Amino acid sequence: MKTSEYSRIRNRAYRSELRGAIKDLRDETNKEEATVKYKKVASLFDKAANNNLVHKKNADRNKSRLARFVQKLD
Repeated sequence: MKTSEYSRIRNRAYRSELRGAIKDLRDETNKEEATVKYKKVASLFDKAANNNLVHKKNADRNKSRLARFVQKLD
């Protein structure tokens, strides 16, 4: 298996996990549970940025937006 193909498959899995975690967080209505899920999503964004899956500023921007979303929950 070529290295690029291996990387593509791995990146696809990471991206899918990240998208799913974001979706779970966005669907949350309970602030306490959303806070726990936010920590997981923030960690996934940091890992994705470190692996050049997303740009660091993109990760920071998304984390900031999700943090505001969590703060607005009642």
